[in-house]
Amino acid sequence: MLAARPDLAEAQAQEILNVIPRQPDALLLLGRALRAQGRSEEARRALKALAAAHPAMAAAHCELGLVLARLGETRAAIAALAKAVALDPKLPGAWRSLGDELTLAGDAKAADRAYARHIQTSVNDPQLLAAAAALCDNRLAVAEKLLREFLKAHPTDVAAMRMLAEVGSRLGRYEDAEHLLARCLALAPGFAEARANYAGVLYRANKPAESLAQAKRLLEHDPRNPASQNMLAASLARLGESAHAIECYEAALKDYPHQPHGWMSYGHTLKVVGRRDDAVAAYRKAIALLPGLGEAWWSLANLKTFRFADKDVVEMRTQLDRDEIAGEDRYHLHFALGKALEDAGDFAQAFHHYEQGNALRKARVAYDPDENAERVLRSKAVFTHAFFCQRAAVGCKARDPIFIVGLPRSGSTLIEQILSSHPQVEGTMELPDIMSIAGRLGEKKKRGEKSLYPESLRALAPAEFARLGEEYLQRTRIQRRLARPFFTDKMPNNFAHVGLIHLILPNAKIIDARRHPLGCCFSNFKQHFARGQGFTYDLAGMGRYYRDYVGLMAHFDAVLPGCVHRVLYEQMVANPEAEIRRLLAFCDLPFEAGCLRFYETERTVRTASSEQVRQPIYRDAVEHWQNFEPWLAPLRDALGPILDAYPGVPIE
Repeated sequence: MLAARPDLAEAQAQEILNVIPRQPDALLLLGRALRAQGRSEEARRALKALAAAHPAMAAAHCELGLVLARLGETRAAIAALAKAVALDPKLPGAWRSLGDELTLAGDAKAADRAYARHIQTSVNDPQLLAAAAALCDNRLAVAEKLLREFLKAHPTDVAAMRMLAEVGSRLGRYEDAEHLLARCLALAPGFAEARANYAGVLYRANKPAESLAQAKRLLEHDPRNPASQNMLAASLARLGESAHAIECYEAALKDYPHQPHGWMSYGHTLKVVGRRDDAVAAYRKAIALLPGLGEAWWSLANLKTFRFADKDVVEMRTQLDRDEIAGEDRYHLHFALGKALEDAGDFAQAFHHYEQGNALRKARVAYDPDENAERVLRSKAVFTHAFFCQRAAVGCKARDPIFIVGLPRSGSTLIEQILSSHPQVEGTMELPDIMSIAGRLGEKKKRGEKSLYPESLRALAPAEFARLGEEYLQRTRIQRRLARPFFTDKMPNNFAHVGLIHLILPNAKIIDARRHPLGCCFSNFKQHFARGQGFTYDLAGMGRYYRDYVGLMAHFDAVLPGCVHRVLYEQMVANPEAEIRRLLAFCDLPFEAGCLRFYETERTVRTASSEQVRQPIYRDAVEHWQNFEPWLAPLRDALGPILDAYPGVPIE
């Protein structure tokens, strides 16, 4: 009766207890029935008494943990569930719930271990058990080999598919994981754990509309599941539905107030809509719940206009002194401390912490400056004047996109805000779609493989270029909500794909945001990026990247004259009206006085400059790097002649 009629199950349990008071199985049934009816406080009282009377009863502790989780008492739930699995390590549901609660508490490593144990306890086949053990130990190559062999013999085994998808997800092969989980759910639509994994993979693969759909399906069956609530809110935020995302976060945090990562994500969404004080309060709440949560400290620093108090500096140093602080929290704390000490004028110590944070971050990213330089040379070899002349009539003729490219921290958000203040232009975000198309054209399946892009463009049929342009417009349509004729795509890394953009969308506008090499590069060095900017964590590497960027853009200036409009940050700051008029003229837009008052435009801004572009143009950031000049020799050396030639380009 428990699943279909928990009220009748409660009545039966009471009948048993009337005959045999305190009978443990009947008490357990009563607790489960009360929980199923949403009567969590009554269930807690019954199960707490049962667990106290029978401390070795794993099921009692497990059920108590589930009730405490439903009440939002995360730490108490973790303790009860940990007790349950200690008593009976073969409780798969307890391991899964423990993983959920550890995730809410911000202990990602412990959560991963719990989820791996959940998988291990959910399978019986010896080969799957061996693969699950390898997953628990993070021996991914072994797990992958065992699972692929198993699926050859059992191609419809959904548990094995889910496990292999977990391997792919950990390796960053999201497309493989996505296909496996889609197949898994086609065979077993009710496999909730696989659907939760599917939503997560789709989100990490930059498919927020698809992850949103999966989160909604999960919530149909479990409306108060905090992981699904958070996925729903995160997907909405990435789609630009910030107001709805805020409502979802607020509902989740009302039910589950003790989740530091939830408060932090809520703060991120408040930040992008300009609710600065509320964002600060949300980040503070996350820190109060988990003082070592480095990302929350960095999120405060990343507001740019925020200033830390002396007690904040003391607390961050205290957290850094703890041996158990995880590497991710540690480098976030270093970046945050660097910002705090820079604001306080202690530039030597600020640089020390920036340097420490960058060193820790660099060790976790796969970036090779030699590979990047080789890609630039290959692009120059493919994208010649003759190459474009031979394909002059190809591509989608739409004029909708305005691409803003360059390096991060070069003034691109300012340009986007100015353009978005024009009634004909909608500002979106840093869209991943051009990079995704380029990645697919490269046919790169594994890390370490050499991409076939851009050479693969030589073999494309003329009609294929137009199809790719139309695909880009279709993929980005979900980001356009204002029915304006033009929209911005502010992905800075698209400078590497100017040739592809021109081929598939020849009428699109391309703007290159450029800033003084030392100002731009050092601003990147002291900025922690969540993903995608692996070149920023080393001064010499940053200088080489800037040099390669300038060289590639000079090449496009030569083979596609007039195709790219350059905006120099220093000139925009010095003479904003003249630069804004030039910018609008290049975009074939009539002058609009509102573009001069861009800081009055209310819109979602999702980059590190979100607070700065809500203020009039200011000049104090232009020369910040000068405070750190004694430590910038590696950057100067790597920049070479590019530095002295700025804003010009040295002759090769």
